[in-house]
This record gives sequence, C-alpha cells and structure tokens, in this order.
Amino acid sequence: MRVDGTITRDGRYWIAEIPILDTMTQERTREECLSMAEDLVESLAQRPNFRVTAHYVGNDRIELSANRPAELTRLILKRQRTRSGLSLAEVAERLGATSRNAYARFEQGRSTPTVEKLDQLLRAVSPDQDFVIGQSQQ
Repeated sequence: MRVDGTITRDGRYWIAEIPILDTMTQERTREECLSMAEDLVESLAQRPNFRVTAHYVGNDRIELSANRPAELTRLILKRQRTRSGLSLAEVAERLGATSRNAYARFEQGRSTPTVEKLDQLLRAVSPDQDFVIGQSQQ
C-alpha cells in the first residue's frame, strides 16, 4: 500500500504534504524533504522497527510506502478519526457494528483491511472527506 502526497518548491524550500495524514514538512532540497517526510510519518506512528520510504513519482507527486502496511493503515485511520473528533464507539456505530472492537482492530494495526474495507472505514471516520485510493505503477 502506498499513500499519495505532493512535493513542491516554495522559494528556497521544498514542501512535502501528505493529505490523508493531514501533515506536511519542509527542507531545503527535494531529497532532504523526502527524507524528512519519511521521518515524520515514522515519528507519528511511534512503533519500533516501522519504516517508511518516500518515492518521488514525478510531476510534484510522491508516494509513501511502509514495511508494515497495517501500521500505516492504523496511523491513517487514527489521524482521520481524531481529526473528525469521533470516538471509537461513534465510528463503530457508523459502521453498524455492535462493538467498537470491530473497528478498533484496524486502528490498532491488528488487522489489515482490503481496499474496499479501507474505503468503508475512511467514510466512517471522515465522512466529509474524499480520498483517492489507487494502485501504484511501481
């Protein structure tokens, strides 16, 4: 799994933005900015041995991949739920689940959802957002 982002030059700095994680970073060179984006996501995850790789794909686009996709999914879901101000119970209710554990296993990284399930989970935690989930050429 890879998540989309952008990298653009703004004056003397390069800015990397990862919308699905609601975050951005900057550095003086494109290479340093890609490295900083990797470090930023790894720091947000706060998981030992979790590693992120930033891929420049051209036309100001980047993609981030991780050695443990379940952890990346966990981070995405948690940040989107927190951004929306929802509790685990509220998300479970939106999904029609009787227990918040049905959703929590994805946010805790114990299960990796299919693309269809991830779309359903993202709609529950961020109903006002529209995310593009696609397959990378690489």
